Amino acid sequence: MIIVEDLYKTFGELQVLKGINCHIKKGEIVSIIGPSGTGKSTFLRCLNYLERPEKGTIIMDGCKIKARSCTKKDIYELRQKTAMIFQNYSLFYNKTVEENIMLPLLTVQKKKKQEAAVISENILRQIGLPDKKRSYPSSLSGGQQQRVGIGRAMAMKKEIMLFDEPTSALDPALRGEVLDLIRVLAETRNTTMIIVTHEIAFAEKISDRIIYMDQGRIMEEGPAWQILSEPKEGRTKEFLKNYIDYQDSSSRRNSVPFSAK
Repeated sequence: MIIVEDLYKTFGELQVLKGINCHIKKGEIVSIIGPSGTGKSTFLRCLNYLERPEKGTIIMDGCKIKARSCTKKDIYELRQKTAMIFQNYSLFYNKTVEENIMLPLLTVQKKKKQEAAVISENILRQIGLPDKKRSYPSSLSGGQQQRVGIGRAMAMKKEIMLFDEPTSALDPALRGEVLDLIRVLAETRNTTMIIVTHEIAFAEKISDRIIYMDQGRIMEEGPAWQILSEPKEGRTKEFLKNYIDYQDSSSRRNSVPFSAK
C-alpha cells in the first residue's frame, strides 16, 4: 500500500530525515513514536508532500512519486490518496461545523450541496456531535473541534488517514474523547492509518505495528507488543524507560495532597 524508499528532508542546515525506508500494508494501523524533534511529523507531512523531500521515493496505492523529478500533477494524484488530521484542528472559524465538513465535499469532490449535507449529517452522528451542526468552532471544546477535524477527513472517504499528534493540543481531560473516536474508526473502517503520537498506551492498544524514530531515522519497528515489551535497540529501551518513569512520577504527584508537597 505505502512504500517509502531513502527519504531525506532538510530545513536549511538541519537534516531532519536521514534516509527513511518503510512498508505499510493496506488496512494496517501504524503508530510512530519517539522523542520530540526527531522528524516524526515531518515524515508524515512528506508523505502527502505538505513538505517536499529533497530525495527519495514514495509509492502509495499505485502512485509513484520521486522527489527529484515529481510534477504538480504527481503531487495532486498523491494527495488524492490521503486525508490528514492536524494537531491544531485546521478548521475554518468563520464557518459552522456542518459547513466545515461539507466544504471539501463541495470544492474538491464537486458534490451537490444536498448530497454533501446528507453526508455531513451522517458524519456528525458518527462523531457524536449531531446537535453542533449550526455551531461555530469557537464555541466548541478542543476535543470537539478535533472530532470535527476527524469527521471532515472521514467524509472524504480516503483510503489513508494521517494523524499528526491529534491530541497534543488538548488538555488531558479532553484527550480521551478523541482517542476513543480514532479507536472506533480503527475497529470499523478498512482504512490505513498512520498516527504520530506520544500516547504510548493508546498506541499499544490500537496499533498493528509501531515505528520508533530517533534523530531522523527509523531505529526499530515491529508488532506493538514487541516494540513496547521487548525492544531490541538501546535508544528504544531508554525512551520507553523515560516514558514509564515520567508516568509513574506524574501518578505519584497527582496522588499526593497539595498541602503535603
